[in-house]
Amino acid sequence: MKRNIIAIGGGKIMVPANREPQTTLIDRCIVKQAKRKSPRVLFLPTASEDNVDYCEAFREQYEERLGCSVQELLLYRNRPSDKKIQRLILQSDIIYVGGGNTLRMMKLWRKLGVDKYLDQARKRGAILCGLSAGAICWFRQGNSDSRKFKDETNLSLIKVTGLNYADVLMCPHYDVEKHRQPALKAMMKTTQGVAVGLDNCAALHIKDDNYRILSSKKNKKAYLIYWEHGEYVKQVIMPSDKFKPLIELTKAKN
Repeated sequence: MKRNIIAIGGGKIMVPANREPQTTLIDRCIVKQAKRKSPRVLFLPTASEDNVDYCEAFREQYEERLGCSVQELLLYRNRPSDKKIQRLILQSDIIYVGGGNTLRMMKLWRKLGVDKYLDQARKRGAILCGLSAGAICWFRQGNSDSRKFKDETNLSLIKVTGLNYADVLMCPHYDVEKHRQPALKAMMKTTQGVAVGLDNCAALHIKDDNYRILSSKKNKKAYLIYWEHGEYVKQVIMPSDKFKPLIELTKAKN
């Protein structure tokens, strides 16, 4: 499959002016993938309901620090026409999806046809990336905290169906949100295939049929997770510049 996906497990991009966002090394790798000066970046803050501060922080990182040309696709504020949605998505070199409520985002995308245009962008070679909800969305399923957006005390995690560009259940924030690990263990007991857990400041980079792990902070990594013959298997995947066949990940149980 043609794809260039960089899914980030988490990390702060909204930081004080004198600090650098935690994901900067990964962000630079994303920009480098475009292989052009001042790549056109489209930010989709759908999962945060088009949060203004988030948009400003993203623009500061990708436009002011990294030299890109940034536009936002805002689906809650002054909802654009179908033609504008299509144009913004298909003219972009990089499409970055922000964090927030994954379930609500996926429902709105499917209602408006955003998923259809993202698939066209994938086939045309756009770099597809994002953080947290913006990591989950590219995969078959994700381990999501979408329920907490209606009730802050509800820490239960649910499976959310993504765009299925890789046969993986994606779990962000694996190291910093302690309820993620036991919830994922229970979730995978009734889920076919494999999961990938990503620490904050770690990313899974899938390029066509190969993958590697990226990191913007020391000791941040990924985990390949599955149940086999009644045993819970968790394998550490360390960051590397070298790509490996994706099938080694998705078919690990075989």
